[in-house]
Amino acid sequence: MASVSSPSIAVLGSGSWGTSLAILLARNGYRTRLWGHEPAHQTRLARERQNAQHLPGIVFPDKLEVCDDFTALARAEKRFLVAVPSHAFRATIAAMQPVMATDAIVAWATKGLEPGSGRLLSEVLVDVLGARIRHAVISGPSFAVEVARGLPTALTVASPQADVADEVAGWLRNDHMRVYTSQDVAGVQLGGAIKNVIAIAAGISDGLGFGANARAALITRGLAEVTRLGVALGGRVETFMGLAGAGDLILTCTDNTSRNRRLGLGIGRGRGAQEVLAELGQEAEGMATAREIHGLAQRLGVEMPICEQVYRVLYEGLPAQAAVETLLKREPKAE
Repeated sequence: MASVSSPSIAVLGSGSWGTSLAILLARNGYRTRLWGHEPAHQTRLARERQNAQHLPGIVFPDKLEVCDDFTALARAEKRFLVAVPSHAFRATIAAMQPVMATDAIVAWATKGLEPGSGRLLSEVLVDVLGARIRHAVISGPSFAVEVARGLPTALTVASPQADVADEVAGWLRNDHMRVYTSQDVAGVQLGGAIKNVIAIAAGISDGLGFGANARAALITRGLAEVTRLGVALGGRVETFMGLAGAGDLILTCTDNTSRNRRLGLGIGRGRGAQEVLAELGQEAEGMATAREIHGLAQRLGVEMPICEQVYRVLYEGLPAQAAVETLLKREPKAE
């Protein structure tokens, strides 16, 4: 919990996840300033003192301030938590760069890769802000609405610097939020990104009516894919067995609060991806991540049959039923 002398924290991104994290920080005693890129949305948040669109009925704590002046915020603060979608991550960081303090800490809770390049968001951050910037990634099995309601949750914070991981973890910890630390920045990011693609697959399977057995198989073999690519990109095997790997994968594949799972469900029931996304009204990071994972797997020669079929369904028009049949017809092999 925060002390009297605790620094204030700026949360960039006022969707459901950013808002829930801002609520958590403010409840923990930090002066928290929440920014979002849509002025009309910010005006509603300030007036209603809740995010009625995504987290209805959860009133903002007194220490949560809604802000609309990005430049003034970036200049004034030294602690940032970024929760914008992956496609907006580079632009947001770049807008901070000219005015932010060189000794700032930038943490992010975005789960995805940079669209178009397939780069880890840590690589994007260092590219824009320089290698000396103190940074950390936040990941793990966590639905925004449950965090905002104060329900028990566990997360992982990873940073190359143990003291930075400890500080960011301290922002989040309370009696309902348990936070572990790690130095496996690559692994924690990859677990949080790839699981969204596997969740689309699990949703497709359930949408087709294939049952719990098939879902369990997809989760288990999906974890193998997450681990193979993650290790190839520098992650540690043990990370993928923990909260940022298996934990997040299980949550996202099994509960309909997951937008990625719901995207898959809609596709499995015969609807188009864009139609389902329009109905969701929020980002489903797995949509863009599937394309980046497909490219990475091909370049690295990593076998990822589930992610391959999700990519083909989303971007090549392969019918969902045909994708499942392709997986089932693969040559038998030792597990």
